[in-house]
Amino acid sequence: MKATKDFDVVVVGAGVGGVAAVRKLASAGLSVALVEDRLVGGECHYFGCNPSKTLLRPIEVFNLAKAVPGVRETISDEGLDVAAVFAKRDAIIEHLSDQDRTASLRQAGVAVFHGIGRLSGERTVRVTYGPGDTAEAVLTARHAVVLATGTRPNVPEIPGLAQARPWTNRDLTTMTQVPARALVVGGGPVAVEFATILTGLGSAVTLLVRENALLLNIEPEARELVTQSLRSKGVTIHFETELSAVARPVAGGPVTATFQRQTIEVDEIVLAAGRRTNTDNLGLETVGLPGGGIVSVNDHLQAVGVTGGWLYALGDTTGRARLSHISTYHGRVVADIIAARAAGRELSENELTARDTGNLAQVIHTDPQVVTAGRTESQARAEGFAVRTLTAHYPDPVSFLALYRDGFDGWAKLVINAETNTLLGATFVGPQFSELAQAATLAIVAKLPVSLLRHAVAPHPTVNQVWDALVWDPLLTHGSELAPSLENEAQKVQKGTQANRLSYQAR
Repeated sequence: MKATKDFDVVVVGAGVGGVAAVRKLASAGLSVALVEDRLVGGECHYFGCNPSKTLLRPIEVFNLAKAVPGVRETISDEGLDVAAVFAKRDAIIEHLSDQDRTASLRQAGVAVFHGIGRLSGERTVRVTYGPGDTAEAVLTARHAVVLATGTRPNVPEIPGLAQARPWTNRDLTTMTQVPARALVVGGGPVAVEFATILTGLGSAVTLLVRENALLLNIEPEARELVTQSLRSKGVTIHFETELSAVARPVAGGPVTATFQRQTIEVDEIVLAAGRRTNTDNLGLETVGLPGGGIVSVNDHLQAVGVTGGWLYALGDTTGRARLSHISTYHGRVVADIIAARAAGRELSENELTARDTGNLAQVIHTDPQVVTAGRTESQARAEGFAVRTLTAHYPDPVSFLALYRDGFDGWAKLVINAETNTLLGATFVGPQFSELAQAATLAIVAKLPVSLLRHAVAPHPTVNQVWDALVWDPLLTHGSELAPSLENEAQKVQKGTQANRLSYQAR
């Protein structure tokens, strides 16, 4: 049975980006169809950001409580109530039900199709349902089709691994029991967060990292702080190491993992070894694009290589950033673009564009938290910028930060365009430092002179005052006018600020 239905816009994929897009499009008066073969709300809500941060939050609070005099004396040595932690997680992910979300979208005027959506030619999406794809609907779009199909976990081809039924993010974030022993495979943000969750809930964790360091895309000092912290909590880390074989003789029983000529036994192997883009079964070949990889887009989020400008993609599908907040941002931007074009507006090259390049912000919820915004120093130099940096190690230059907890330890770095005195990037590592992300992102997006940031006075006493040790550096008094003599001035400042461990680099 086949039914054909016409809409202004068809969106394939109901993650945070797809949902953001259809809500905005519907509110603009356009008829919208949303196609999803899993849960409406997507990976982030049910199996990613939301459940993982719900699991991390009690660990963070418990560790903070143990570091605050007057509180730690009341803390039980038995640790967290894991059942209560899981109950909160289940409430946050709505017990893996999308009924309320689907009903809300339909009430907003969005037609929701629970099925597999595939392109089948220009402006056309075929939706199939049920075993054998026996029933289908054909959706045609007057204005645009948007691809928001996201990613899935990568399972490396290692002998015995697939048969051992390793955990992915879906299993870790919805677990009902904490494995006594866990092997986490990966060295990126997801891997270190998984290691933090598991060790915080009582698991003995081994971390296998293919590269020679964790978190290769952040500043070296920040990654070293995370490495030291994980080790201090009992996590065993093996660098430059890959699995060579896995065996699980009894389903549900212990797993043996072999690497570097040694074998260990664990209760679960947890994969955090990258993601695959969900485009291999999307029908891209029917519109002249290759399947299985990212869909390249321009800054209007239109698919490159498709004539007519009717095909769009957003979020993970584009490969621009695998971050849920960027997917949401893309969804809102693409809705504005499509609505403007549907109203007959011809957009200029720079009008209503996605401006995420060089402006991305991310929080890695380890202990301590890591905040990155914009470019690292090495990335900025690789792109040809003339760079100077400012760094600070806390709490020394902002001594009251010690009131937050015993053993307060933090670090920050600003990457500055030496020619324009504007911020290119920022990294912060420390307790509760996640709240610093937006200020850094605003400064980068707005291209504010760094010397101007000192006039955005942070209230006392808050962690926002970590900025003071950076923006009140003497070299910023006259802003970019100092650029010609940075080398000599930097040497003077370094000598004068060693007492509070605030440092400056100019190269």
